[in-house]
Amino acid sequence: MSNNEDNPLSHLLSENPLHFYSEDELDAIESIDAVMALRLAKVQHMAAKTERQYQDVEVDMVLLESAIEDVKKILSMDGGDIELLGVEERVVKVQMKGACVGCPNAVLDLKNVVERLVFEKVPGVKAVTNSF
Repeated sequence: MSNNEDNPLSHLLSENPLHFYSEDELDAIESIDAVMALRLAKVQHMAAKTERQYQDVEVDMVLLESAIEDVKKILSMDGGDIELLGVEERVVKVQMKGACVGCPNAVLDLKNVVERLVFEKVPGVKAVTNSF
């Protein structure tokens, strides 16, 4: 049995967790699962509200540098390192270094370690990207 037969929503749902669904997309989802459409609409509303709340907030560099130091401690346990390159429009730019370079887990570490710690400690950060 294929995925589409298991889940009739699979062709309508985006794999990108940052995807904002249009009204037409939400209507199509609602025709199959009204609860799922309501949940997606609610999450999108909350995300938009949070984005508006922080759009004029400047990233506190002292908090950011502290968060990056915490990340360095975690990455160094496996021989990795990270350098803070700067911030542009609330997007934190870092460079993964050491054992992180070429490591297949570097993408996961960026999301699960770096982003998580930065988002927890530094209000207003929109995203964290690895620059090469």
